[in-house]
Amino acid sequence: MTLEGKVALVAGATRGAGRGIAVELGAAGATVYVITGRTTRAHQSEYARPETIEETAELVSAQGGHGIAVQVDHLVAEDVRKLVDRIRAGQGRLDVLVNDIWGGEKLFEWNKPVWEHELTNGLRMLRLGIDTHLITAHYALPLLIERPGGLLVEVTDGTAEYNAEHYRLSPFYDLAKVSVTRMAWAHAKDLAPHGATSISLTPGWLRSEMMLEAFGVTEDNWRDATAKVPHFVISETPRFIGRAVAALAADPDRLRWNGQSLSSGGLAQVYGFTDLDGSRPDAWRYVPEVQDAGKPADVTGYR
Repeated sequence: MTLEGKVALVAGATRGAGRGIAVELGAAGATVYVITGRTTRAHQSEYARPETIEETAELVSAQGGHGIAVQVDHLVAEDVRKLVDRIRAGQGRLDVLVNDIWGGEKLFEWNKPVWEHELTNGLRMLRLGIDTHLITAHYALPLLIERPGGLLVEVTDGTAEYNAEHYRLSPFYDLAKVSVTRMAWAHAKDLAPHGATSISLTPGWLRSEMMLEAFGVTEDNWRDATAKVPHFVISETPRFIGRAVAALAADPDRLRWNGQSLSSGGLAQVYGFTDLDGSRPDAWRYVPEVQDAGKPADVTGYR
């Protein structure tokens, strides 16, 4: 599997799933523009976390790709337009667009009805989780469709099947995540005539930097967390969803997935890739059972 000569824009690659996707695209040989860098070594976003887009770019290059860190706020339309102009001028093409922009981990409130949830935070969450994706698609998709075979990946939380029957934390979070899935379906209608593919993709129980921190463990000793939460055993690294995206991007028959809601675990069963430890977790097969057992209904909040 190789993506030599392909150009990818990963919007939202500072940490978590976006970083994992960028790194695995790099491992497959792609030139990866690492975006959504509101957090750089010189500037922190409101997250106030240590991860930076420069680090992600270096990880991409270390894997054999070409990582290019660009600071962009995807809520600022002019910044996104300039980014796409830069890709056009520098590369002349865009083969893969990954919309993993989020930023809502510190904004959502668990199990709060709309009248109890902080309104400002809820509305900000919708802007970060929906508007950013639309703004980026508006400017980037015209370049993507200039060559047949382009791929758009809208990253969300939960499969369409799961989200259709389960309430996701709060009305704001629920709407943000369901909207991205519908967005991918809608884009599929517009992209199909151009030979391009649009899908929504969810990781499983993601061992992101923020999730590991919340459980008080590291990637080296993450299994220690199963002593308190046994179901954490079905979790996965951010590189697992990265391998899902790389497999899709390298599949010449990927148009068969157009408009579908997919998961990292589900695609692993099709393409045969594994996580870094050789396992093949498939969290969404088990999440309903976890919920029925009285455990927390939501397992993936920290992307």
